[in-house]
Amino acid sequence: MKQYIIRRFLQMVPTLVGTTFIVFIIINMAPGDPLSHLVDPTVSSEAIERRKEQLGLDRPLLHRYGTWLTEAAQGNLGYSTRYRGREVSAIIQTRLPATVILTFSSIFISFILAVPIGVISATRQYSTLDYTVIVSAIAGVSIPVFFLGIVLIWAFGFQLEWLPVGGMSTAGARYPSFFVYAQDVARPLVLPLVTLTCANTARFVRFTRSSMLEVIKQDYVRTARAKGLSERVVIYRHALRNALLPVITILGLSLPFLFSGAIITEAVFAWPGMGTLLIEAISQRDYGLVMGINVFLAVLVILGNLLADIFYSIADPRICYD
Repeated sequence: MKQYIIRRFLQMVPTLVGTTFIVFIIINMAPGDPLSHLVDPTVSSEAIERRKEQLGLDRPLLHRYGTWLTEAAQGNLGYSTRYRGREVSAIIQTRLPATVILTFSSIFISFILAVPIGVISATRQYSTLDYTVIVSAIAGVSIPVFFLGIVLIWAFGFQLEWLPVGGMSTAGARYPSFFVYAQDVARPLVLPLVTLTCANTARFVRFTRSSMLEVIKQDYVRTARAKGLSERVVIYRHALRNALLPVITILGLSLPFLFSGAIITEAVFAWPGMGTLLIEAISQRDYGLVMGINVFLAVLVILGNLLADIFYSIADPRICYD
């Protein structure tokens, strides 16, 4: 297992290089440049050209990518034009905690809810409960995230006035302890968390149910029942562990998806995370910041696959990696 993990980390290098090269080419193929927002009557064309020379935008495309890659290999992801030359890594560090709080809370709650619901639905196939779960899961997957978010804002923010509809914490507030900070963040977190969790739970429920239906029809499950084991032991000790393997795959791949998929949710609720940061970077053509965020997402994709493989071996000890 140790050698397998080392090999996967070595494979990360060419994957990251290829990903960053493609993203760099696509970004630079778009019309405009990071200085497009300086097109103003008060700014002379000479000033803009001097600024392009300072930023290296007058150099050939491959030369600029080589410079960026060299700096990135040394831990420097570049500098942001929108944030007046601040390091990209420092900007990501300031926004990352907000996204981590939202996405990991959503993953945890979704998994805790989806697995038992999917198991119960599969063991009671064609019952009223099963049909209710199927319809609810399809609705949860089908409803657009932005629409659900707007409905929740209208209902709980404006009509009932129970919860705040934007931001993460009280502006200018000071927190003497972590408990006080958690209390302040908890109320704004509710609506975006519910919005993101609904879609994730629906997706996990569908995969859990389908996987359980396939597993409980296997011969070893019938053999366990024939031995006189209780239905609870058969389902949760024998069938569930094998049924979780496809769910683990989806869970591992959901890690990067949630960080990138939370863009819409964060935009709707003005949640100051990586999603809103990426929207700002794209709208301002902040090449350095867009590249830094894409590198971060590429690393998450690789780590998500690696975590899924590790959890495979935990769920099923028969699986080993040479």
